[in-house]
Amino acid sequence: MGIGLIHGGWRPRVLGAHRVPSAGPVILAVNHAHNVDGPVLMGTAPRPVHFLIKREAFIGPLGRFLTGIGQIPVDRGGTDRTAVTSALGVLERGGVLGIFPEGTRGAGDFAALRGGLAYFAVRSGAPVVPVVVLGGAEGHSRLVPALPPLRGRIDVVFGDPFAAAESGARRTRTELDAATERLRGRLEEHLARARRITGR
Repeated sequence: MGIGLIHGGWRPRVLGAHRVPSAGPVILAVNHAHNVDGPVLMGTAPRPVHFLIKREAFIGPLGRFLTGIGQIPVDRGGTDRTAVTSALGVLERGGVLGIFPEGTRGAGDFAALRGGLAYFAVRSGAPVVPVVVLGGAEGHSRLVPALPPLRGRIDVVFGDPFAAAESGARRTRTELDAATERLRGRLEEHLARARRITGR
């Protein structure tokens, strides 16, 4: 359904999807500049993705739909243990967890990373694949201003998987802080590379 929606509404160009491991747990760390970033990734990723999504979105039919396709509601106001357990369960079962490491929509430049990505990466040992979505925030549809122009091009660029911490690293605050900085560097490098490749 997501594939049909995304390819019907826009012209996604997917680069580097082969870099996502074909099996086993993996974390997709995605920049977040527009509200279509999550749906675009769900419709273009080579494997099903379970995203941590703000609890406010789980209302009425949309909420039932998101739950039905395996998305995870999270309370952004504090530590949501239920969401954390559900997300770790996805990785323990060898699935793909999608995270917006900035925590909320913004410039999409990975400048303001929160600690959640490092926690899940260090705790699970799953490789992190950086993903950049470009083009969603360039202009607005005349029919639905909250969406990008229909049939516009949106680029999705997957990077190489990498480990956020050394094998067996402890989940101490020092290690998590160090992992966050390593993640920031790799994500920013991938963003710069994606912009060079796409010309955006």
